[in-house]
Amino acid sequence: MDERNELRLVTHYNPKSPVAEAYRILRTNLNFAGLDRPFKTLLITSVGPSDGKSTTLGNLGIAMAQAGVATLIIDCDLRKPMQHKIFNQHNLKGFTNLLVDRSVTGEELIRDTEIPRLKLLTSGPIPPNPSELLASKRTFQVIEELQEKFQLILIDSPPVVAVADAAILAAKVDGVIVVIRSHVTRLDLATQAKSLLDKANANILGVVLNGVPMSGDDYYYYYYYGHGNTKKKGVLAMLERSLGSPFQRWRQKRASGFDED
Repeated sequence: MDERNELRLVTHYNPKSPVAEAYRILRTNLNFAGLDRPFKTLLITSVGPSDGKSTTLGNLGIAMAQAGVATLIIDCDLRKPMQHKIFNQHNLKGFTNLLVDRSVTGEELIRDTEIPRLKLLTSGPIPPNPSELLASKRTFQVIEELQEKFQLILIDSPPVVAVADAAILAAKVDGVIVVIRSHVTRLDLATQAKSLLDKANANILGVVLNGVPMSGDDYYYYYYYGHGNTKKKGVLAMLERSLGSPFQRWRQKRASGFDED
């Protein structure tokens, strides 16, 4: 594992860090949100590119596995797949092979990671028609079959606003988490992303605000959202039943002088 991936997978390589603790808080909030009916499939997407969705998903997968949950990560970002890079795996075959070749089984393609109880199914070869392939009945048949073998499946997808892929997947999973980046994600695009997911009847669990400054009032403002009275460093996990409250707070903060980079 190279140094860059060690920095990405902080929950595994630096589990005592404040950032790793933030991912564990995210895990805890998801457990509470699914208390009556545990989530079996979660989609992790973002508003735009470079928001950190793939790294967030990888660390959430590690946090779940560390808690004893048999977890599978599926890279359904068939445009710019990242999970194989994050976990230092090849991507010669993967999810797309399962979709187009019924003679191939998940057991052949699902790989171990360094983390016990965490498995990975990479994207496989990038197809010429990602949206059409993901919208096929075969996609959801494969995911349903894999649910029988794992307690939780985490699915990576392209950003919501860029292409239809995320909305297609969002309609079929138990819940959706949207990653946005501090100082980068535009509010109008975030609102557009929510609208697209609403139209798909997605169960939006909330947002993860990534790239938060490591100190100062702005930093505390974003991290402190229902997690007690202690300042923590790292990723802000804001999980609510809708995105309304986080975006309201974001809008109020920016209206009082918080600028975009």
